[in-house]
Amino acid sequence: MSGEKATLALADGTLFHGYAVGSIGETSGEVVFNTSMTGYQEITTDPSYCNQMLTFTYPHIGNVGANSEDVESPKVQVSGVIVRELSRHYSNFRAEQSFDDYLKDNSVVGIGGIDTRKLVVHLRDNGSQMGVISSTGEDDATLVDKAKSLPSMEGQNLAEVVSTREPYDWNQGTYELGRGYRKFSDAELNGRPLVVAIDYGVKFNILRLLAESGFRVKVVPANFSAEQILELGPDAVFLSNGPGDPAAVTQGIKTVSGLVGKKPMFGICLGHQILGHALGAPTFKLKFGHRGGNHPVRDERTGKVEITVQNHGFATDLAKVPSSLCVSHINLNDNTVEGFQVPEAKAFSIQYHPESSPGPHDASYLFEEFYQLATQ
Repeated sequence: MSGEKATLALADGTLFHGYAVGSIGETSGEVVFNTSMTGYQEITTDPSYCNQMLTFTYPHIGNVGANSEDVESPKVQVSGVIVRELSRHYSNFRAEQSFDDYLKDNSVVGIGGIDTRKLVVHLRDNGSQMGVISSTGEDDATLVDKAKSLPSMEGQNLAEVVSTREPYDWNQGTYELGRGYRKFSDAELNGRPLVVAIDYGVKFNILRLLAESGFRVKVVPANFSAEQILELGPDAVFLSNGPGDPAAVTQGIKTVSGLVGKKPMFGICLGHQILGHALGAPTFKLKFGHRGGNHPVRDERTGKVEITVQNHGFATDLAKVPSSLCVSHINLNDNTVEGFQVPEAKAFSIQYHPESSPGPHDASYLFEEFYQLATQ
C-alpha cells in the first residue's frame, strides 16, 4: 500500500476518506457490494463487474495473496476496489504476490481504510449509485461533480465491451490441487457434442464445467448472428453471464430469438435475462443488486433450497413473465425470478451462478442437466 490518501465520492455527495489501494490515479463506475467472505481474486476478474467499483463487505481482504491460476478472465475487470482493510501480509503456499501488487499490475485504483459497513448500509438504503475513487489529490467537490455526471448502468451494452473479438475453442477442465487445470486432448474432444457458447462476458469456470460435463466447447463473440451460429453445426447453445443492462444487448436478443426452439439452450445470469427478453419477459434494475456467495434460492420443482453465488444488478420481472415460461427458481430474499424453463423449446436458464468460483457448489448439477438435454 502506498500510504497516499484516497477519496471515494458518491453521486449523492456522500464522501469517504481513506488510503490508496493498488494504483495511484482516478477511476469511476457504479458502486456495488459483494457479501462473499472468500475468493476476492475470482470476484475481481469476473467480467460481469465491468464498469463497477466493488465494495467487499468482508473487512479483511488480501490475506492469501494472489496467483496466476485463480482468475475468471484474462485481467481484473472491476473498475475499482473498496475495502475496510487490505492485508499488509499474505500467506498461502500458492501465492505469487500480494493482492495490492496484483491490483497495481492490472492498473486498478482502489481505496482502503474506510467504514465499509457504513457504505454498504448507505447503498442498501439508497441504492447502488455512480461514484469516483481518486488518490490524485483532487478536491472533494470536483469528485462529487464527476460522480454526478456519470451515466447510469441502465441502457449500457457492456457485453460488447468484454466479449471476445474472435471465435475460439476451449479445452480446459477443472482444477486439481497439485496438478493445475486439466487439459483435454483433441482425441478426447473428438466425437463430443458441440456447444456454442455466446460470450457476453463468460467466466472461465463456466467453460471448464461445460467441458467437464462432456461437451466440445466453441466460444463466439456476443455480436454473432443466429445464422453464423447455426453454420457451426452446434448440438446446443449456451448463453453466458456478463455485465450491463440486458435490454441494451439488442443483437444478443435478436440472435437468441432466432435460435430458440432450434437447438437446446442454457443461459446463466445475463444469458438468462437475454433469453427472457427474447421470449417476452422484460427486466428491471434492482435497487442494489444481488452479489455474493450466500443467497438462498428455492427450486420450485422440488422445493429444495440451494445456497447460490450471485452477481447481477437487473432481474426478470416476475409480474410480466408470459405463460409460455415456467418459473423454476425463486430468490428467497426478495422473491425475484432466479430461473425459468421452456420445455417445448428444450431451453432453460438460471439467474445465479451454478459454476461457483468462488462459492458453494449446490447447483453444479445444472451442467449435467444441460448435457442430458442436448444429447437425449
